[in-house]
Amino acid sequence: MQAAAPSRYRWTIVALLFFATTVNYIDRTMLGLLAPTLGKELGWSENDYGNIVTAFQAAYALGFLLMGWIIDRFGPKLGYTIAICIWTVGHVAHGFASSVTSFMAARMVLGVGEAGHFPSVVRASSEWFPQKERAYAIGWVNSATTVGVILTAPTIAFFMISLGLGWRQTFIYTGLFGVVLLALWRWHYSSPRDTGRVSDAELAWIEQDPPESVEKIGWTRLMGNRSAWAFASAKFLTDPVWFLMLFWLPKYFASTYNVDLKVVLLPMIIMYLLSDIGSIAGGWLSSKLIQKGHSANFARKVTLLISGCCVLPLLFVTGLQNMWLAVGLIGLALAGHQSFSSNLLSLPPDMFPKRAVASVIGLGGFAGGIGGMIMAKSVGLVLDATGGNYTLIFAACTVTYFLAVGCIHLLSPKLARAEV
Repeated sequence: MQAAAPSRYRWTIVALLFFATTVNYIDRTMLGLLAPTLGKELGWSENDYGNIVTAFQAAYALGFLLMGWIIDRFGPKLGYTIAICIWTVGHVAHGFASSVTSFMAARMVLGVGEAGHFPSVVRASSEWFPQKERAYAIGWVNSATTVGVILTAPTIAFFMISLGLGWRQTFIYTGLFGVVLLALWRWHYSSPRDTGRVSDAELAWIEQDPPESVEKIGWTRLMGNRSAWAFASAKFLTDPVWFLMLFWLPKYFASTYNVDLKVVLLPMIIMYLLSDIGSIAGGWLSSKLIQKGHSANFARKVTLLISGCCVLPLLFVTGLQNMWLAVGLIGLALAGHQSFSSNLLSLPPDMFPKRAVASVIGLGGFAGGIGGMIMAKSVGLVLDATGGNYTLIFAACTVTYFLAVGCIHLLSPKLARAEV
């Protein structure tokens, strides 16, 4: 009798997390594209909008600590359910906001909920994928961040132009994306042993890593661990680069090439599609190196260094008169960042037990959010002082990845399992 083919249900989980990441980034990005319309209608000043953005970043940073603990305490199924509910309520609340204060409140609720996304993604990946395949899976999920950014403008156009809805109704109706995500998550997600959709062969593949102890890990022990701070320091240094690209690239192209990326979408699509390629390729490379017999320490750090090298072309962007060459170099830098990010997110499952992974991701996300807030203020000061010149800013971006790898290597030379 012929044996049944082994299942591959773990990739269904990747598809579910890919969709979740897309929804997360559509909800996150909508206000930025609608800001010019809302600013005119509601009379916002630049400072008003800055306060709204800062409210989101502060809540997002603090939310990582809370949501990381919730997800480790209750597991990814219930923890992510809570996160989706919170961020969907915050997203829909934008449609009822009218003052700067009410928009700040809506953004803060959105930020707290969305902070639960990546802790859930990495915790779920640690449950469903062995170490040798995990970075590749996370790379695919991480690539959906840019898919969400790209799809935001067409989504707004569909609701506001094709359906003729106002911006308030657009926020409310796009909240249905979160409702659909919640239903899919509750229906599809369980641990591999509980789902009933995994064959014995696939379960053996998923559970091939050494078994873990069941000792409870508290915040006090986690905060004193060098490996946790290795991850957090790298997030603090590199997350601000991604925030810079999300928030300042449209302004850079408008001031340098007189191009509005909300109208002329092709440059944005090219840059973010290149970043998707980097996210998947970076995860594939370190996973392939491990499968060929290299240690996780070698595979992750070599891939991180290669990723950092891909960001170096940012040094030459500000001197370019040809916009499309600039698009290519910035796209390569974004690919490097996403490759770096996919491997960085793979480090906590490499070093920590599953029950502590979301908390470590939360600590790193908090550090990255603080770095993002410092970046936002610093970029404004530098641009004011240099008359809008981005050379120093882009140069600083290229250095941070190598500093991050140095911090990781100094604090965790072998990426050994953390003793907590």
